[in-house]
Amino acid sequence: MRAGDLRHRVELQRPDFSQDPVTGEMTPTWVEVAKIYASIEPLSARDFIDASSRQSKVSARVVIRHRAGVDSTMRIVHRSKIYSIEGVLADPKSGLDYLTLPCSEGVNDG
Repeated sequence: MRAGDLRHRVELQRPDFSQDPVTGEMTPTWVEVAKIYASIEPLSARDFIDASSRQSKVSARVVIRHRAGVDSTMRIVHRSKIYSIEGVLADPKSGLDYLTLPCSEGVNDG
């Protein structure tokens, strides 16, 4: 993967809980893990049809440099779009160069 392919600055977030100081209620929130560069590719029409036939909600492919700890509970935010991570796939050669994240668009409430 060439560095120029990772041209979008995105925010990787993980779910967390914060406590309301008045009521003590725990409310879900999102915490920034890192700002990273990524490649964001909408699925092609063919990929979208294949994904639909498997009852998948995947609508985009996000590629980032390999990073430990990335999992499907996290999300990617790019500009005003939220991408829920549906899976984490390591590169097929070394498994340590980059990660491919099949994502669905929309609000991820955690």
